[in-house]
Amino acid sequence: MSLPSETFRHVAARPHEPLRTFHPRKAPLGRDRQDALARLFPRLGFSVHDEDAPFPRTADGALDTDRLFGRRAPVVLEIGPGMGETTATMAAADPGRDYLAVEPHVPGVANLLLLVEEKRLTNVRVAHGDALELLRRAVPTGSLDAVHVFFPDPWPKPRHHKRRLVQAEHVALLRDRLRVGGVLHCATDWAEYADQMLAVVAADPGLEDPPGFVGRPAHRPVTKFERRGLALGHVSRDVVARRVR
Repeated sequence: MSLPSETFRHVAARPHEPLRTFHPRKAPLGRDRQDALARLFPRLGFSVHDEDAPFPRTADGALDTDRLFGRRAPVVLEIGPGMGETTATMAAADPGRDYLAVEPHVPGVANLLLLVEEKRLTNVRVAHGDALELLRRAVPTGSLDAVHVFFPDPWPKPRHHKRRLVQAEHVALLRDRLRVGGVLHCATDWAEYADQMLAVVAADPGLEDPPGFVGRPAHRPVTKFERRGLALGHVSRDVVARRVR
């Protein structure tokens, strides 16, 4: 598996690949986060893009979550967990399920690893890279218990809307990887994007038609990012739907 921070490369689009749904960027790492990458990433993480450091696979080449987590349990996919506070809090309160957090930005990977160590969590693994690429390449149909998409980049300019994570093509992919009865949970504090989320999820033929926005479920903590938005007068909206076929 990939090792310390100097071996990480920022995740940039390659020719003929789908558009990225996030801004590739670099950021400095403090000593604690560099240390976390060196010590914890080889044991608790993997790189989506590093062919020289493959993640555990089944005989047919799919991601082997039983080997990744060391047990067989329902798996929750966290897409873009940021600095990881929400993922760590939810996983600590939900020890019966395993949480796979996929984050493209190295500081977030490192910070979540620190939280996993601090909270002594055994049910979290952290992948560095593009979650959609991992889903396309290695996550089997019907293998996930839930998918969380909390506060993705809203790409507010109309010419950039095509880069949004929650759009029909991507939601179809997420739904396909959920088991029947599995839950897709999205949240944003960008009003126009929230309307798009609700419309796209409602239009997917394999998901139940959500009745509308729901109040923040008790199991989803309020993040630092969300608090900043609330202080600015933003309203967070959640969309929750189940796979029905």
